[in-house]
Amino acid sequence: MKLYFHPMSGNSRRVLLVAAHLDLPLERVVVDLPRGEQRAASHLARNPMGRVPVLDDNGFLLWESRAIMQYLAEQTPGQTLYPADAQGRADVNRWLSWCATHMSPAATVLVFERFVKALKGDAPDPAEVARGEALFAQSAPILDAHLAGREWVAQGRLTLADLSLASAFALAGPARLPLGGYANLQTWLGRVQALEAWKRTAPPAPPVAARG
Repeated sequence: MKLYFHPMSGNSRRVLLVAAHLDLPLERVVVDLPRGEQRAASHLARNPMGRVPVLDDNGFLLWESRAIMQYLAEQTPGQTLYPADAQGRADVNRWLSWCATHMSPAATVLVFERFVKALKGDAPDPAEVARGEALFAQSAPILDAHLAGREWVAQGRLTLADLSLASAFALAGPARLPLGGYANLQTWLGRVQALEAWKRTAPPAPPVAARG
């Protein structure tokens, strides 16, 4: 299987995490986002949305990171990241959907304003930063409260829900995501970051300018 991705993409990271945890070999093909390769006709033929990641499994093209996560899990006999029973799977799917609809968009605003723009030497838009922080303040308390007394998000074990949500915080440092005050969330995130799969999928260190 071949994965078209970018190493700094949180959406790509969640797919790489699943592949690393399940020891699935993926041929990695970098799509250079800063150079606009995602808008090239060749990539649009793989994903009309012009985004990463895209999985190519012998000609079967699949985009949307959480769909790819589920597909990879279902290709792996004996895996425990994605439950086989209906209620367990619905529980994980609920958090995958919540991540896509609420947590990830909130983090993405701040990643773009404070990290992506810094890479280009542009200043963040204060109005957008305020919007991102407001969105973050709506979602983070929900996850933090849910994690009280829990080690993992769903089913009492590591699942796709954890890997999807943790990827939303992959650039928490350079994006200065406001995690202070969310002790349960931070403890859980540290648990995910201690996984071997997380260490194996770490992107290159961001440029100094983006870390300022």
